[in-house]
Amino acid sequence: MLTTAQGAKVLILLLLAAAAPHKAHAAGDVDKGKDVFATECAECHSVRDGKNKKGPTMFAVLGRKAGAVADATYSDALKASGIVWTADKIDAYVTAPKKLVPGGKMKYDGLASAGERADLLAYLATVK
Repeated sequence: MLTTAQGAKVLILLLLAAAAPHKAHAAGDVDKGKDVFATECAECHSVRDGKNKKGPTMFAVLGRKAGAVADATYSDALKASGIVWTADKIDAYVTAPKKLVPGGKMKYDGLASAGERADLLAYLATVK
């Protein structure tokens, strides 16, 4: 049987464990992610609200439905995908766009480095 103090310690440890990030992208570095965006994404994407390039803006991308940016051009495959851009979906898409959305038009083979993807996701989470 646990004492009240021991029970409180166990409860605190459980709460801390539940709050700890479980995905690699939760531990990404925002500054490094900004650099990853600049080298891997900025040719085709902007982070400014309402500024599309070859691809749609990444402003406030988390939580947005794929194919929903006005004035951006999307493939039929992406529009029909039903994807909502969560961190997990962005991670999967940036890893292998053609695997997540077969028939998509993004001309990018993917970013293999899990660390760079985590950094990119940390940065994108700040762009809102």
